[in-house]
Amino acid sequence: MSTDRQLSGIGFGLLAYGMWGFFPLFFRQLSHVSPMDVLSNRAVWACVFVGLLLTLRRQWSKVGAVFRTWRHLAMLALAALLIGSNWLVFLWAVANQQVLASSLGYFLTPLVNVVLALVVLKERLNRLEWISVALALLAMANEIIALGELPWVSLILAGTFGTYGLVRKQLPVDALSSLWLETLAMLPVCGAYALWQEQHGHLVFGGHDPATTLLLISAGAITALPLIAFAAATKRLDLAAVGMLMYINPTLQLVTAVWIFGEPLRSGQLLSFALIWLGLLVFSWSAWGKYRAVAQSVRG
Repeated sequence: MSTDRQLSGIGFGLLAYGMWGFFPLFFRQLSHVSPMDVLSNRAVWACVFVGLLLTLRRQWSKVGAVFRTWRHLAMLALAALLIGSNWLVFLWAVANQQVLASSLGYFLTPLVNVVLALVVLKERLNRLEWISVALALLAMANEIIALGELPWVSLILAGTFGTYGLVRKQLPVDALSSLWLETLAMLPVCGAYALWQEQHGHLVFGGHDPATTLLLISAGAITALPLIAFAAATKRLDLAAVGMLMYINPTLQLVTAVWIFGEPLRSGQLLSFALIWLGLLVFSWSAWGKYRAVAQSVRG
């Protein structure tokens, strides 16, 4: 792999995870709009924006190919349900000063992927992976004790995004076509919600001041741009490098929550984060070992 290609891959990865990490800053500007309203606008404008990109890149044939396989359509519908639920809970968390819980959820996602690989794909875990899962369970137990209830925001975000990744991994559809189809699948639900709200005198897609309208339209573009950058990064970097960059997103969310939004980081939460970070360190060490073993076998 050339140095220039690797550097450009790191640049695309930093752009993708940096944008995702600063999503709370953007969506906090829409905290006066209900999360479901924001989700509906986000889905519509992302669908429009990605549709324009597909037209410019002349890639509609890839979308058409998906419609010829019912299994792929069913899996995309499931993916849309998962990522839509993830977006909705994230938007609620941002609007309700729960960005720390959101950050913890995205830190948990790689460990949720390990559990899903064990349960669904019947993969075997090595000793280090079992240790990382145990540390994640300890972190969740600590959160339950500290909060006195289930950390449902963190669990839903980790569960939906982890399962979404599992579904997408089994779909031979490129990122751009997938995002357009997923947002398209959300439109009937968003449209039904908009009609229901209109009957109660509330406009979901109108009636906002110009600044809010611009932000809602922009939400479509910023939904698609980091995904495009991420796809470019994965083409240029090996899996280990992409995996290490993944922690930028929840780290930036954590910094934003504490230093910018002023959310309190209690000692109990700090212990939970410490356990998760330790689990991720163990998990990353295991992943790096696997990558080196595969690389050596290829060279051998």
